[in-house]
Amino acid sequence: MQDDPGFLETLIGDGRSLLNLVALTLIGCGGFAIFQAASGGFLPQDVAFLGMSADQLCNMQGCRILHFMVHDRVSFGGVMIATGIMYLWLSEFPLRERRTWAWWAFVVSGGCGFLSFLAYLGYGYLDTWHGASTLVLLPLFIAGLWRTRTLRGDRVTRPQIRGIGQLLLVLSTFGISMAGLTIMAVGMTRVFVPQDLDYMGISAERIRAINVHLVPLIAHDRAGFGGALFSCGLAMLFCTAFGTPSKSLRQALLLAGVAGFTTAIVIHPVIGYTNVSHLGPAVFGCVVFFAGIILLPRRAGEKVMVVSTEP
Repeated sequence: MQDDPGFLETLIGDGRSLLNLVALTLIGCGGFAIFQAASGGFLPQDVAFLGMSADQLCNMQGCRILHFMVHDRVSFGGVMIATGIMYLWLSEFPLRERRTWAWWAFVVSGGCGFLSFLAYLGYGYLDTWHGASTLVLLPLFIAGLWRTRTLRGDRVTRPQIRGIGQLLLVLSTFGISMAGLTIMAVGMTRVFVPQDLDYMGISAERIRAINVHLVPLIAHDRAGFGGALFSCGLAMLFCTAFGTPSKSLRQALLLAGVAGFTTAIVIHPVIGYTNVSHLGPAVFGCVVFFAGIILLPRRAGEKVMVVSTEP
């Protein structure tokens, strides 16, 4: 009896196409977020929630409150693009090669990313566009994980650090994930750090006095960016810790790093937020990250010092 696969079954294949679709959607949404934020305008749901336009907010505090929101949103867009790039690499290389750790990278990174949507419970602003995109992408992501579960071909072994380049990448991507977790926690609680208020030249109480919904909206941006950064950092950490040094990995990390670090760092001098203690850790992380890429072995067979994590 001849095999007669269905139409959808053939399109979906082993499930990687669904994960690729999620990755490409993240890249597209990230690009839109950067474009929209750079335009200086609010989304319709933001205007409805605040009861004021971006131009009206820009007339206060020398436009610095609006610029502060723009810097969070541009950074968020860059992180989404970086995450999409790493997901594409995971799907097209290690997962295709039946590396179990790649499947778990999707589970851990994607799971944390989708769960971070619930951070809105900490600040009370439900972004309808964010909610709708989550409802669309989550079933695709789960279906992709379900179909690709058969690609788990080997057991997950402890990572081996192949030289100083990989070590720097592991340390920097761990730092990225921890920075994201910290930013998300701040967004859900006190929202601002002292440097933020110094830049805007206003206290949190005065911001609340301007508009009772303004702090929850800013908190949404902060927590959303932090959650996305945490998810992206985890994906990069899996790739740098378990992935074999290769041309494709180096290129993926380079593209993701440019997308993430460029938006997160360059937006600061653009809006005049150049506090050293605030921007310094990001610049340091950027230097360590790209130094790791430069020092990463050029090919899997290159002889380097191997540091095993086995006890």
